[in-house]
Amino acid sequence: MKYIGAHVSASGGVENAPLNAQAIGAKAFALFTKNQRQWVAEPLSAKSISLFKERCAEFGFAPSQILPHDSYLINLGHPETDGLEKSRAAFLDEMQRCEQLGLDRLNFHPGSHLKAISVEECCRRVSESINRALDKTQGVIAVIENTAGQGSNIGNTFEELALIIDGVEDKSRVGICIDTCHTYTAGYDLSTREGYEQVFRRLNDIVGFNYLRGMHLNESKKALNSHVDRHDSLGDGLIGSQLFDMLMNDPRMEDIPLILETPDETRWAREIEYLYGLIRG
Repeated sequence: MKYIGAHVSASGGVENAPLNAQAIGAKAFALFTKNQRQWVAEPLSAKSISLFKERCAEFGFAPSQILPHDSYLINLGHPETDGLEKSRAAFLDEMQRCEQLGLDRLNFHPGSHLKAISVEECCRRVSESINRALDKTQGVIAVIENTAGQGSNIGNTFEELALIIDGVEDKSRVGICIDTCHTYTAGYDLSTREGYEQVFRRLNDIVGFNYLRGMHLNESKKALNSHVDRHDSLGDGLIGSQLFDMLMNDPRMEDIPLILETPDETRWAREIEYLYGLIRG
């Protein structure tokens, strides 16, 4: 089954995210479990945790249909000790919040070398950061999101994702999230059937589909291989509608959260309905 949703607001408390997802007809959702632009946040209250779980159960959102995202400040490959330790502490807090909420995965951007260390060293630091968080938590999968490769960000090639995974000791608790906009602007052409099949064949050969734990379904404002991360609404971007038709009818995309991060939230309900309408048979 396809579980389609959007990255909804958790303003006023994480317990509001399931309500916001239900309101747009979503069968999956993403959320921030804390303010994504702050290093430290108040602990989740027992009331918020309980209400979140109750509402997820009420609306039929299982943990496998929910893809929380960590703070944008975190850089698990930071070249400097202070920045690295601060990021590792914040990431552990995010993983523990997922534990408390009964969630089984946490989506994150791998990090940036800041032009101070090599890509390979940065990837090794990310792997070690993941290992440290996994050692102190249980049941939560660290889900690495591919990037557009903007600036000094790593994770824009399948080889870099594979290198990070290779350094993770517990392979059962690491996965990937593929963002369609990031993939396209990183240089992987998903706009045609031939390109789509070639890209996902490469993904399987280099990383493995067994690691896929979620997707972000976004159009792109920027061109193929531009390495610029600018999402667009469905129907407005440069990738084209054929991609989403292929995704909705690809059995490899079953039973994972398929999350819109398109910029106009007033269109999310229509975009979800549109995507479900593409499914044949």
